[in-house]
Amino acid sequence: MPGNTWLVVGLGNPGPGYANHRHNVGQMVVDELASRIGATFKKHKTPAQVAEGFLRPGGPKLVLAKSNSYMNTSGGPVAALLKFYSLPLERLIVVHDELDIPFDTIKLKIGGGHGGHNGLRDIAKAANSPEYVRVRVGVGRPPGRQDPADFVLQGFSSTERSVLPNLLSDAADAVELVITDGLLAAQQKVHAPSA
Repeated sequence: MPGNTWLVVGLGNPGPGYANHRHNVGQMVVDELASRIGATFKKHKTPAQVAEGFLRPGGPKLVLAKSNSYMNTSGGPVAALLKFYSLPLERLIVVHDELDIPFDTIKLKIGGGHGGHNGLRDIAKAANSPEYVRVRVGVGRPPGRQDPADFVLQGFSSTERSVLPNLLSDAADAVELVITDGLLAAQQKVHAPSA
């Protein structure tokens, strides 16, 4: 593998029945990245669908991945991908839904707790460390007393769907910024209040 390779994993559940749920927003973002670099997802030797390409000619190589397993068992596929591509944890970016951030907001961080997110919990367990970059895509809090587990397994509202393409594009931009500018510079740009 070239020295400048990044593994970008979009979290979600497999199959068309889950494709448009809030919980699958991470997979939607890697779909956006794949379309930008002209790559197609294919079956892989690891338990994941993988699309490979370059951010730009001669630029960093992207390995985009969507696990074939369910969200709460994301760790095994991620660990298998890191091993297959001989990549250190510092070259992993995980894109996932985040209840604690308002819809249409993106936050970047490295490490920290899993905040009740079973996908993140399983990755940290499989990788023996929570120290990887996370692109946290805000999906908002459930209304009223709705169970968060039910909320993330629902589609976006019609109002949210109208904004969703912009959110996915912004999240894909954030991934690219982490790769090209580093986490700190990316955080400063992504977290800056909108003009």
